[in-house]
Amino acid sequence: MARTAPEDAFVEGVSTLEVRWILPGQLDTAVAGWLSGAPPEVESREDAYLLSPDVGALSVKVRGGRALEVKVFRGSPAILDLPGRARGRMQYWQKWSFPFRPPSQGGTAPDGWRRVGKQRRTSRFALTAGARCAVEVTELRMRHQDWWSLGLEAAGPAERLRAALEATAALVFTQALPGGVELRLEDSLSYAEWLRSRA
Repeated sequence: MARTAPEDAFVEGVSTLEVRWILPGQLDTAVAGWLSGAPPEVESREDAYLLSPDVGALSVKVRGGRALEVKVFRGSPAILDLPGRARGRMQYWQKWSFPFRPPSQGGTAPDGWRRVGKQRRTSRFALTAGARCAVEVTELRMRHQDWWSLGLEAAGPAERLRAALEATAALVFTQALPGGVELRLEDSLSYAEWLRSRA
């Protein structure tokens, strides 16, 4: 059953604090199973990102052919720094999602758009005071190339987002990633930034 966004998400949007790393190559099986706890939700989909014209601080995508998602970058409060494990840019976003039905499915993306296939494994952590944080490990396929991503996304009351993200990061990075993988600052960027750097 498809999830629907709450009504206020269409009007006010949802505030999030995110950190993401995107690395080249196929996702190692050991890294895919690195998150412990409840079995993750698994989802396969294809998203299409608007790259041209350049819309600056906006990220525009069609999510899985079912929703138009618009995000605006609201700033970076700090660097998430877990020595020997991960170092990345935390980014505030405001996100709106609208039901959407594209005129046709499949085929090539229209000019200015880039399709990215995703196989996501998402674990969710509910924290106190209404904040929550999702941790996702995602296999990416773009223009016949393999990439993978690890991201954390905190949502809830704006004043609690940073504490939620940092607490979740401290918990999940108790164990280092397998194979000596270290998440570096230079690999920390949003999907929109990554796609524009590859254009």
